Amino acid sequence: MRTRDLIEETYFALSINKVRSVLTILGIVIGIASVIALIAIGQGAQNSIESNIESIGSNLILIMPGFPRGVGTQVSTGRGGAQTLTQADAEAIEQQASLIKAVAPENSQRYQITYRGSNTNTQVVGTIPAYSTVRNVQVQTGSFITEAQVRSAAKVAVLGPTTKEDLFGTDTSPLGQTIKINRIEFKVIGVTQSKGGSGFSNQDDMIFVPLTTVQRFLAGDNHLTSISLEVKDQQSMAVAQEQVTGLLLQRHNISNVLEADFNVLNQSDIVATASSVTNTFTILLASIAGISLLVGGIGIMNMMLTTVTERTREIGLRKAIGGKGREISLQFLAESIMLTFLGGIFGIIIGWILALGVGKFASIATKISLLSIVLAFCVSAAIGVIFGYYPARRAAKLNPIEALRYE
Repeated sequence: MRTRDLIEETYFALSINKVRSVLTILGIVIGIASVIALIAIGQGAQNSIESNIESIGSNLILIMPGFPRGVGTQVSTGRGGAQTLTQADAEAIEQQASLIKAVAPENSQRYQITYRGSNTNTQVVGTIPAYSTVRNVQVQTGSFITEAQVRSAAKVAVLGPTTKEDLFGTDTSPLGQTIKINRIEFKVIGVTQSKGGSGFSNQDDMIFVPLTTVQRFLAGDNHLTSISLEVKDQQSMAVAQEQVTGLLLQRHNISNVLEADFNVLNQSDIVATASSVTNTFTILLASIAGISLLVGGIGIMNMMLTTVTERTREIGLRKAIGGKGREISLQFLAESIMLTFLGGIFGIIIGWILALGVGKFASIATKISLLSIVLAFCVSAAIGVIFGYYPARRAAKLNPIEALRYE
């Protein structure tokens, strides 16, 4: 059978019952579109999370409180509850850790912020000028905290763009205005550039004030909630982490690292962990969407088996006049592949549109991957072959005499 004749026969067979063919194709379309759209959402989420983590600084190491332990006991009151990080720790790291480029201690907590009739509850970060370098904070208008303001415990504040809009709106300049943090007046001296983000840890929804001011007027103590470190280069991250861990263990008189009252987090490890989670999430979404592809394949097999039954006499007639089993098998296999091919094409188009629509109207980051499109299309083609093979072989093996007698 010539290729042209095969294509014509395939088109004629599928166009006889257009509704059934369209419904069969629809299962593949839904499956392919779901796979592409959900993988785009998963990969978009992964890129967004990695971007947010990387935006907090470059070559970053974070020192966080660990498990506090009572004197003479091994009872832990919870991770992050220790208040053993101090300014002296930060100064020791800056002086003794040779691989550390800059150190930024901080004391942060959420407070109620008010300005005239507006109010919000946001994160107030008490820190020093080096924080802007270590955590990649750029000032859009005004200025950041200065050393003189830290020494004098000045009541000044630098607003994140989201906090600025919550308190002042979009058209009013906050510079020189007075806001109240926990009922204490602070003068606004700057607004930072937007870094993006959302939710509880939105980096645009923060207020920066001098560290000494937070410790004296807001927190009421001198402990630190974290210390941010900028390592000299990416290659030194692991060694710098070990260096800092050893120094703090020595300062806190702890011999066993498992009993440390602090945690040292490497930015690269954070990114790797986040990527692992989002990869699992993407695979889960793709697997769920893959079920619809399986259902679509079963639908194709069901249709082809029905077609074989309906065309039994036609198959018998073809074999009676010399038609070969291989040609008959190829005919039904071509019909199955054509169904999945059309479903794959329309599925790719609809999946692409869905991913773009979700990104535009639902404000969810999406990333359409060429790999996901190729994968979905290859799976579609495989379904056409796998689920079309059995009906095609069944048609090829029909006895011509019995097939001609079939009613």
